[in-house]
Amino acid sequence: MNFVIEYSNRPEEREGTHLILMLHGYGSNERDLLQIGEMLGGSVTYAGLRAPQPVGTPLSEVGDTAIIPGAAFGYQWYPLTNTLESNQRAVELATDYVIDFLEQETTGYEAVTLMGFSQGMAMATSVARRRPDLVHAVIGCSGFVIPDGEDYFKDAEFKAKNMPVFYGRGDADTVISPERVDFATNWLKENAQVELHVYQGLPHSINPEEVRDIARFMQKHIL
Repeated sequence: MNFVIEYSNRPEEREGTHLILMLHGYGSNERDLLQIGEMLGGSVTYAGLRAPQPVGTPLSEVGDTAIIPGAAFGYQWYPLTNTLESNQRAVELATDYVIDFLEQETTGYEAVTLMGFSQGMAMATSVARRRPDLVHAVIGCSGFVIPDGEDYFKDAEFKAKNMPVFYGRGDADTVISPERVDFATNWLKENAQVELHVYQGLPHSINPEEVRDIARFMQKHIL
């Protein structure tokens, strides 16, 4: 499988480092979060993975794989509505896509942390819930947690691992509904070792204060 991915360093510099796999938001691309990696620094490999579908691809075009060929200005992990509703099967296919990448392309690293923004946070938590054995920690920004999928996710294994999870968001974010925020907050409190951060006046974005908090989380749980 051919993945589109952008790295922060050269191949010879990656062996033995901690990989932070960055999963962008709806309508963005693999380069979007790498600028945050530049601010975070550390002896870490940052990698931005492109989502497998051109943005706006409808559910009717999703078959037995998450991959929908085609160039676009931005990409999506799976189809979703303006209210963030989705089809569970499409979520599972996208999750399997990221897991395929982890299984094929992440040998030689010390460990792997997933960082996701918005829809990318939904992906990061979904991958960790499906394959907690592959993931060391999760960094989620301005995102949400999928409320369904009991038969697909391995939530008992995820909970038993007590995985470190960073969940940061702004109190002025109008993209992620209060109901989605409440579900994600409560679910993570019950199932993970979660750090919750709420930033006053921050819309659907990441600010320098959140970057500093992520850096502290990394020092504590990753580096």
